[in-house]
Amino acid sequence: MQGKLKVAKVHPTAIVSKKAQLDDVEIGPYAIVDEDVKLGNGTKVMAYAYIASGTTIGRDCEVHMGAVLGHIPQHLEFKGAKSYLKIGDRNIFREYSTVHRGLKENSYTIIGDDNFFMGFSHVAHDCQIGNKVVICNGALVAGHVIIEDKAFVSGNAGIHQFVKIGTLVMIGGLARAIKDVPPYMLVDGDSEVCSLNLVGLKRSDINEKAKAQIKDAYKLLYRSNLNVSQALDAIKKIGDLTQEVRHIIEFIKSSERGICKHRKTTL
Repeated sequence: MQGKLKVAKVHPTAIVSKKAQLDDVEIGPYAIVDEDVKLGNGTKVMAYAYIASGTTIGRDCEVHMGAVLGHIPQHLEFKGAKSYLKIGDRNIFREYSTVHRGLKENSYTIIGDDNFFMGFSHVAHDCQIGNKVVICNGALVAGHVIIEDKAFVSGNAGIHQFVKIGTLVMIGGLARAIKDVPPYMLVDGDSEVCSLNLVGLKRSDINEKAKAQIKDAYKLLYRSNLNVSQALDAIKKIGDLTQEVRHIIEFIKSSERGICKHRKTTL
């Protein structure tokens, strides 16, 4: 005997398009799910949330009250292009968080797996968010931003359009990032690197050799009198480079906006 097919649990006040693809999901009171939406098994859409056309959400996600996912970009050049928002598995979107779809025809905003978007946070069009990223309350991520895995964006921080945030970066509360932030760094204030993200490194599964090399790379990049090119050459001479330090090098070499400066110390 075959198992019983699970069906969506939809509150009678919710407005759900007949063209939406729903599996074993829950749709709460007064939520709206447009056409051309796909929701994966185990996903919950709570009261008053809005899932706009062109949005795909993976398995076991939580969309809390008033969150808006896949709405049109806040951009004066948007002219109704068919664009998309793709969301992976096990993401949490807390109350009134917003994520917008791509700006141009067939463009995407992409969210990975296991991310946490706190209340009133915003991710703009064409962003790429990796895995296990935390974006705290009121943080603003502008268009075309790339945030790599395990980064942490603190409350009310702002990230400028086209900026890249590296793996395991920590952006402090109320800080802004207007240039790229290399992996494993901590940024505070006005786009200033203060130190390594030591707490993040301590909690990570990065081995001790890699941690030591990351510290050496940081000192050469930010605590020496070398310019960026000279620092990269010096980092390459550290020895048998780990993948983490190779990633730092490639991240900086590929930067189009340049990287954040170091905070100046005063005596």
